[in-house]
Amino acid sequence: MINDPSVDLLIDKLGNEENQASRYCLCVVAAKRARQILEHHMASSPDPREYLKEISVACREIADGKIKYTKD
Repeated sequence: MINDPSVDLLIDKLGNEENQASRYCLCVVAAKRARQILEHHMASSPDPREYLKEISVACREIADGKIKYTKD
């Protein structure tokens, strides 16, 4: 369960006035970004001592406003 940032904050940050985000949308966007982070991390020969929580990084990026979504 995500406590910080909260799910409500992530939903607000992900959407905009034209395209309101939903919990489902948040889940899809965060999972897709987490997969991208994981693929990049694995391609750069990771250090086994380094522990990376991809979903946490993706949620932080959404909370910081770095990631938005658009409807196709």
